[in-house]
Amino acid sequence: MIRLAQAYLLEAKWTHQNYKPTFEEFRDNALPTSGYGMLAITAFVGMGDVITPETFAWATNDPKIIKASTIICRFMDDIAEHKFKHRREDDCSAIECYMEQYGVTAQEAYDEFNKHIESSWKDVNEEFLKPTEMPVPVLNRSLNLARVMDVLYREGDGYTHVGKAAKGGITSLLIDPIPL
Repeated sequence: MIRLAQAYLLEAKWTHQNYKPTFEEFRDNALPTSGYGMLAITAFVGMGDVITPETFAWATNDPKIIKASTIICRFMDDIAEHKFKHRREDDCSAIECYMEQYGVTAQEAYDEFNKHIESSWKDVNEEFLKPTEMPVPVLNRSLNLARVMDVLYREGDGYTHVGKAAKGGITSLLIDPIPL
């Protein structure tokens, strides 16, 4: 919580001082403010005996799968947010920081962010392919949260504007499930 509060405070300071951070400054602060790390840890609650104090210690040390899933979540959100202009005018965005710093177009920034997203998916997959210190059900929590972000943001901003993909997924899962 302290890390999250400090990250929010830094964003407020930038806005108040009308400071435009570099892309790297923005990215390093934006990953914690996505809230994904806290969500991933909260998702362990109710999993029973598979979750131990060591699980929480592992999760708070920024393991590769949680970091990669956070990048997937944040960067997909950043692209959708920029395309659909969901930020207030006085807020800077990761895409705009990247465009300004590197002198590229929005599409070139989207392409670069998508490369990071693809690389992060590889990191998530890698965590399942090699022996790990955590049981697979723990890793599945991060994987499934990243999958939700992928469904919500693959075709635009399905979080803010629920579209066919999200409605179709919910309908097929809860309303019209396939009988087993």
